[in-house]
Amino acid sequence: MRNAQAIPIRAIPLLPAEEFCVEVLEAVLHEARLAALFCAPVDGELRLFAILAEDRLGVLHALSAPAGSGYPSLTPDCPQAHLFEREIWETWGVTPLGHPWLKPVRFPQRAPSGEEALGPEIGLARFMEAQGEGGHEVAVGPVHAGIIEPGHFRFLCHGEDVLHLEISLGYQHRGVERALTGGPGPLFLQHMQTLAGDTSIGHATAACQNLEALSGANVPAGALVLRAIALELERLANHAGDLGALAMDVGFLPTSSFLGRIRGDFLNMTAKLCGSRFGRGLVKPGGTGFDLDKPRAEAVRAHLAQVFPQCVEAVNLLWSTPSVVSRFERTGVVSRVDALALGLVGVAARACDVEIDVRQDYPVGAFAYSHIPVAVAQTGDVAARALVRHMELLHSEKFLTEHLTHLPGCESACGFRTGVGNLKPDSLAVSLVEGWRGEICHVALTDATGRFAAYKVVDPSFHNWAGLAMALRNQQISDFPICNKSFSLSYCGHDL
Repeated sequence: MRNAQAIPIRAIPLLPAEEFCVEVLEAVLHEARLAALFCAPVDGELRLFAILAEDRLGVLHALSAPAGSGYPSLTPDCPQAHLFEREIWETWGVTPLGHPWLKPVRFPQRAPSGEEALGPEIGLARFMEAQGEGGHEVAVGPVHAGIIEPGHFRFLCHGEDVLHLEISLGYQHRGVERALTGGPGPLFLQHMQTLAGDTSIGHATAACQNLEALSGANVPAGALVLRAIALELERLANHAGDLGALAMDVGFLPTSSFLGRIRGDFLNMTAKLCGSRFGRGLVKPGGTGFDLDKPRAEAVRAHLAQVFPQCVEAVNLLWSTPSVVSRFERTGVVSRVDALALGLVGVAARACDVEIDVRQDYPVGAFAYSHIPVAVAQTGDVAARALVRHMELLHSEKFLTEHLTHLPGCESACGFRTGVGNLKPDSLAVSLVEGWRGEICHVALTDATGRFAAYKVVDPSFHNWAGLAMALRNQQISDFPICNKSFSLSYCGHDL
């Protein structure tokens, strides 16, 4: 299947569990990625679903199998499945037999039926241990010194060197996927926009693409362009903010101060489009909640032309300072081999010379007609992740300038939205969007009445937290803040 396409559930192969696992492992061996792995009820039976992404061809594959009480674990041969399998076991009680480290992911206290507790109290879990002289553990969080989200980090150290980092999250689990079952309801879009607050446009776009695929709605060209403009403004704001935060973590105040202000300018450009700095209410099923006329587009373009040279100057100042560059280079290295094995996405993957980008590989909407170059670095360290962000700033600004200057002819509100009808029954749709962190994946399954039987969300952070753990291997523990910020992952996007 293609991105943002709906297919009948009966068209998805239903294989025995053992054959299902063999097919998934064969696909991953031949360069496919595991975009999603989850359980969902179909006709009164719990099924295991895998969505495989074949990036070179821009094709998605869907497979299913009866879940039963267990199946052979994929994780020993496919590390990118490890969190998915722990999530399935925690949520549904389906055991991946042979999983090397089966423990809670989000600590949900209730089964989907709401009847019985499944897991332990949040934070009560096993952690890896090391024996021998000089070894010790350092526990950080879930309460942190800054105004940031809660998460627990357990460092296994020898002296100052980190042997292993184990990350335990779930403190912001809200049960979003469970709340979506039986929908879409009146709060559907609100849930989507707040899955990860700094990615409101990305998640709302992915969700609306699923509804449009399942209803057969044709979104007007003006709305597709406006969505793409908003998505790239979201990328600009967050990349600028992260580069500023990286500068702050190494004590380089000039770039930190400038980019903190400039991030606000980029957010204000989004506010000019819809009244919300985070883009709330902009993306709607069938199009957009706001129109974009040429005078307003010109105002945003002029603001961008004024601010962006200042952004470039502040970032160049970062790269022209030897002490900053030396602190970034060879810190928090993730190899290309590990990035592929863990299924990293977005900036984290591209910094390891893994050329994947939904806008290139699975283009829909405005990106099907406008190519954005993929920014790639080779070294996999903090410097590479910062460099990828820098290049993406340049590419996004060029895209925005072009599309704000040459809007498609949309003289009325009807050029920005269309109606969305009833959803197709007994169908599955997959929607991918390249958010500023990386690939956002939404999977919707409908029942015989056209309501959601299940809705699966995979935020890019769900893939990439394991990359942060690998980046700390054999680093000094004092490198954690800069490594953490170079990944810039979402706690609530992971926790759902």
